[in-house]
Amino acid sequence: MKNDIKKLSEAELKAFLDAKVSQYNTPEFINSDPIQIPHLFQKKEDIEISGFLTATIAWGNRKSIITNATKLMHLLDTAPYDFIKNHENSDLERLKPFVHRTFNGDDCIQFIKSLKHIYLQHGGLESVFATHTKTANLQTAISKFKNVFFEIEHLQRTQKHVSDPLKNSAAKRINMFLRWMVRPNTTGVDFGIWKQLLPSQLSCPLDVHSGNVARKLGLLKRKQNNAKALAELDQSLRRLDATDPVKYDYALFGLGVFENF
Repeated sequence: MKNDIKKLSEAELKAFLDAKVSQYNTPEFINSDPIQIPHLFQKKEDIEISGFLTATIAWGNRKSIITNATKLMHLLDTAPYDFIKNHENSDLERLKPFVHRTFNGDDCIQFIKSLKHIYLQHGGLESVFATHTKTANLQTAISKFKNVFFEIEHLQRTQKHVSDPLKNSAAKRINMFLRWMVRPNTTGVDFGIWKQLLPSQLSCPLDVHSGNVARKLGLLKRKQNNAKALAELDQSLRRLDATDPVKYDYALFGLGVFENF
């Protein structure tokens, strides 16, 4: 199949990828993926906060991501929204030992403070993204979100943990978080709890796996996984399905991780 894949017509390629989406966009996917963390919650704010924090540390080994995200939820009393809103400064001390790769306790405390500011002053995470969504995709909104996130006094070092597409980042983790929040909950995997944004505006979480598979399929030519590559992949996926282009993240990721395509 690998040798013949670039000979497929666009219609044949779409059929192949649609089949892979159906194969991987199922509840079974949750068991090995960091999306299982926000699935622990029922309240909208708990889902989006736990999802955002989990996506923030979603790089490296997936088991390690899930272990540390679970640990972080326990540190937040398994009630992230209540903790964000009502914590005292003394409550933040427990977060100091937390670490996931280069994201440490100081970064974690900064994130909690910034999230509190967003919920108290900006109406929450969805509101910030929706307010700054003026284009067909959300990359400018992500950049504006970063500005809002760090408009309070903050540690300079923590800025690296929120990507900026306008500085040529593919912003893989935030695009993944947005997929979780915006894509409809038709198969029980994504949540679809954000109604002010559209699935058609989403961009694929571009990483090593999805990038390599996209290149083998002829969907992407650029060699670096950056904002320019994401824009190219966006165009290719929107040709296949303009209303829900990011469903193909399941196909690209599944082919790369589970099939070593």
